[in-house]
Amino acid sequence: MTTKRLVLAEIFPTKTRLRLVAVWLIVILFLVFGQCILGDSFTGTIALGVFLVLLFTIIGAAFGVVKEADELAHKLGEPYGTLILTLSIVSIEVILIAAVMLGPGENPTIGKDSIFSVMMIIMNLVIGLCILLGGLKFGEQEYNAQGTLSYMGMIIMLGGIGLLLPNFIQGAGGGQFTTTQAVVLAGLVILLYGFFLLLQMKRYKHLYIQPKIGSMEILYAQRDDVKGKEETDVTKSEPVDKKEIWVRTLILLGMILPIVLLSHNMAVVVDYGIKAANLPPLLGGVLIAIIVFTPESMTAVKAALNNEFQRAINLCHGAFVSTVGLTIPAVLIMGLITGKTVLFGMNPTEIILFVITLLLSLMTFIGKRTTPIMGMMHLVLFAVFMLLIFNP
Repeated sequence: MTTKRLVLAEIFPTKTRLRLVAVWLIVILFLVFGQCILGDSFTGTIALGVFLVLLFTIIGAAFGVVKEADELAHKLGEPYGTLILTLSIVSIEVILIAAVMLGPGENPTIGKDSIFSVMMIIMNLVIGLCILLGGLKFGEQEYNAQGTLSYMGMIIMLGGIGLLLPNFIQGAGGGQFTTTQAVVLAGLVILLYGFFLLLQMKRYKHLYIQPKIGSMEILYAQRDDVKGKEETDVTKSEPVDKKEIWVRTLILLGMILPIVLLSHNMAVVVDYGIKAANLPPLLGGVLIAIIVFTPESMTAVKAALNNEFQRAINLCHGAFVSTVGLTIPAVLIMGLITGKTVLFGMNPTEIILFVITLLLSLMTFIGKRTTPIMGMMHLVLFAVFMLLIFNP
């Protein structure tokens, strides 16, 4: 009995309990009094106060997500650990987009804006920070080129179909798919993404594991005798505690749900601030995307600083592949169900930034080691993206 209590105390320490209670108290407060707080008497002072409360609450929950995701990653190994965090965060984004689409207003470009913003944030800001900070600390960092290029192939394929293709087909006009196109493309994207996940988790998971420095041959040896390796690992390592996995998963969900529930209130406050300050509307989507992807971004940068660059790649590239693979079908299907217009076509500026990001990413990851200057290039490209939001 004492041992069980000790184990539970290690899994669910006092600090985690206090954080969980504090976060959920804020959630309950906004669920009950949100309409009153953000009602007609909404002023600039109230907006600033609410923004700070929500920001610190969401960041606090994000730190909890990162901690539990790290623990699960070490318990389950790669690529399962990063997939848990990636799919959790991307599911949040899909839910938020669905909430906006099901609302009273018309937001035909919400899917496209979300995917494009996530691409610029993850593929340039976060990847740039990982490469630059990891490079300054360790010099050149090694990663698995084959696994990374498979991510790039998925990004080119899914991004090209979802964001570039609508600009150059007749469709229903104006970057909109016809009903037949929407159904078939949604099915093909789901099929491709599902097959990619299956291969990543099963037969080809060795392509997404951090290689030992200077020992890429060891990685390919794992592919040839993977069965024997797995049997050896099972006999030598301690069995995974299923109860601990379940408890940590529940804590992870308990930290993620507040981010989902509070993001709507955050969106209201941000929209108010943008209108009051006469800022570009796209900035709201960028801010929400940054907040939602904070846990994954922090985990990726932390992995790079721990010289686990393959995990940083799994998180960043996996996040964008999951974003496109889940968002495109969800938005297309929701548009068909609700009868609302869905537009995925990008404007010329977005197309140029999209193509530059793809080309730069291919040049960055065409070798086997990172180069810090490439990280700086990604950060500069993100700065250009932010410039064009304020000064198109």
